[in-house]
Amino acid sequence: MNGPHDMGGQMGFGPVAPEKGEPYFHAEWEKRALGLTLSCGAFGAWTIDESRHARENIPPADYLSASYYEIWMRALEVLLDRHGFATAAEIDIGHKQTAGAVPERVLKADMVANVLARGGACDRPVETAARFAVGEKVRTKNFNPETHTRLPRYARAKNGVVEAVQGSFVFPDDNAHGKGENPQWVYTVVFDGREIWGEGADPSLTVSIDAWESYLEPL
Repeated sequence: MNGPHDMGGQMGFGPVAPEKGEPYFHAEWEKRALGLTLSCGAFGAWTIDESRHARENIPPADYLSASYYEIWMRALEVLLDRHGFATAAEIDIGHKQTAGAVPERVLKADMVANVLARGGACDRPVETAARFAVGEKVRTKNFNPETHTRLPRYARAKNGVVEAVQGSFVFPDDNAHGKGENPQWVYTVVFDGREIWGEGADPSLTVSIDAWESYLEPL
């Protein structure tokens, strides 16, 4: 999916300028946005991959003009409407008008610390052996799906070397669209900077990504 979220290596946006001593939140409402997103995610109605895809589908002009947590909230509104918890009209007026869907579970205040500490593991066993080994040369596939993918544009159709075999994990490209977890092996693949950005790139630069097995072909 080639959307406004996938901007790696794109020109025209200026340098990355990290904020020194940046706080966790820049406004009080952002704390509530995080809390709402985590609480609603605990309903069990959607996966983290579906939530990412909802953010990716925000129109480019809206996405690029929004702050981090504004993007989270706009996607959450889509998910709540899609899964029947709140209609777009209810979200607009801020009041419940229909019964709505019932969550599978509710995240209560006394559960938060343990839930956050535990996290959400996404490693899964697979029956097949890893196709690629450390040191093996590979090439990433060149595709441009309208659906969710974790292979960034700048790393498509590029030659690299397998740096590590990370294990097997949920395949987000399927999981985002209700097709099941379908776990695959994941590899860290390292690319020479010139392979990514051309002959003008810093020759000392390398770029590494974590790539699911179906993103890769033997070179």
